Amino acid sequence: MFTPTSNTDLVAPREASYILRATCRAGSGIVAAVTGCLAANDCYIQALEQFDDESTDKFFMRAVFKRQANSPELAAIQSHLSTIAEKFAIEFTIHDPAQPLKVVVMVSKDDHCLNALLYRKNKGELNIQITAVVSNHADLRAMVEREGIRFIQLPITPENKPHQEQRLLEIIDETAAELVVLARYMQILSDPLCQQLSGRCINIHHSFLPGFKGARPYHQAFNRGVKLIGATAHYVTPDLDEGPIIEQMVTRVDHNQKPHMLAALGRENESMALTRAVRYHVEQRVFLDGNKTVVFLGS
Repeated sequence: MFTPTSNTDLVAPREASYILRATCRAGSGIVAAVTGCLAANDCYIQALEQFDDESTDKFFMRAVFKRQANSPELAAIQSHLSTIAEKFAIEFTIHDPAQPLKVVVMVSKDDHCLNALLYRKNKGELNIQITAVVSNHADLRAMVEREGIRFIQLPITPENKPHQEQRLLEIIDETAAELVVLARYMQILSDPLCQQLSGRCINIHHSFLPGFKGARPYHQAFNRGVKLIGATAHYVTPDLDEGPIIEQMVTRVDHNQKPHMLAALGRENESMALTRAVRYHVEQRVFLDGNKTVVFLGS
């Protein structure tokens, strides 16, 4: 079954590359059928990764290909692939990686994760268009508006939370955002909102959970003499901070490092884990597989 995507250009130039994502029940002949179809349409496969999850009996594939001199238009290639998809019950999409992914970023008061996203976007390392930054505080307004990005403040109280979450969904629709990134947004999303954003909302948190909850986690970690600190980026689910993991970072520490030093290292881990997770998602490398992910890290 072909699922069209918003960033697929059916009449793009032949030198353009495309990313094919495919999932289905595991079985023999799938790779040969898909790659054979691309070859029959004079497509050059630049990269190919696949994985059979024996625990779930699911097959995952990511292929990067480009059209050549005798290739038909992309719409025709998609039609031919659809025939293969029907035979093997494959769900597939084709993405144009040249098109930036539209993203809404949510923040509170900490700026390190937002700054990392902006830096990599501006350096051309992260192909995203930040359509809006939404915050429950005003602290980062100047930082965001310097970048020419729309800043929207949605203060949260127990009384207005349902209304503000509905407003967030309206902002996502208004801006045609395809991904929401919680860049140290210090509010818990409601279960209904998590369900509506399933597979398209990424969160970051320190990896002390569930051991050190609440305020001053790095002070708690210091007092317990921890030797490893880290950060986890994952898809948001109604199970708080327990969604499918996309990326994790870990740093070795010792008794010489005070709580403020641990916190500084924690900010570095959070920034790196989040930006990598967003890049993997943007580059169509992440496949959801129940409560876990398959992440292809090849070329």
